[in-house]
Amino acid sequence: MAQARGQQRRRAPAKRRKTTARRRATSQRRWLLLVGVVVAVIALAAWIGSLPLPVAPPNRARPMSMAAARASNARVPIVADRLRRAARFRFRGGPAAREQAIECLATAALYEAGDDRRGQRAVMQVVLNRVGARGFPKTVCGVVYQGSARVTGCQFSFTCDGSVRRRPIHAGWTEARRQARRALNGRVYPEVGRATHYHTDWMVPYWRDSLVKVARIESHLFYVRRRD
Repeated sequence: MAQARGQQRRRAPAKRRKTTARRRATSQRRWLLLVGVVVAVIALAAWIGSLPLPVAPPNRARPMSMAAARASNARVPIVADRLRRAARFRFRGGPAAREQAIECLATAALYEAGDDRRGQRAVMQVVLNRVGARGFPKTVCGVVYQGSARVTGCQFSFTCDGSVRRRPIHAGWTEARRQARRALNGRVYPEVGRATHYHTDWMVPYWRDSLVKVARIESHLFYVRRRD
C-alpha cells in the first residue's frame, strides 16, 4: 500500500506539469494569434492610408467654338430639385490659419468672378463645399491651389495660367476679403446650393456630362455630383 501511494504521488506532479505545459502552450498560441491580428490590422491601415484620394477631374475644355459651347450648354437643363442649401461652414484653426484662408478664398473669388459680388459669393461657396466633399483637400487653400503645379491639372484656372503672378491692386480686394470673412463665419450663399463644380458658358469641360447642373449665375454654370 505504501509503495502504491508513493507511485501515485510521483505520477500526480507529472500530470500537473503536463497540464501546466498544455496551458502555457495554449496561452502562447493565443498571444501569437492576437499579435498576428494586430500586425495585420496595422498593415491594412497603412495600406489604406497610402491609397491616393480620388482626384477631381482637371478643368480641361472640349475643343469647340464659343458659340458652339454656349449652344451645347444651353441644351443641358437645370435640375432645380437638386439645388439644396449647403450647411454652414465651420472653420477650424487659429487666427493665422484663418487669415491665410481668408486670403486664399478672396483671391479665388476675385480672379474667378472679378468685382461681381454675386459671382464672388458663388465661387466662395463652391470652394467651401469642396472642403467638405470627398476627393478634395480639407483646407480652403488646399482646395484653391489643388493641382496648381500641373498645367493641365489645376482646379481653378488662375492658379496655373499665370494670372496669380499679376496681382491686381484695387478696391475689389477689400470687398472680396469682407465676403470671405463672412463665408468663413458661416454665411451660406444658397443660390448655388452644394455645387462643387462650375464653368463659364463659353466652354464645355470634359466632366460636364457626369454632373448635374443646378444653377446659373451670370455666365457661370454650377453643378453637383450625381451621388451627392
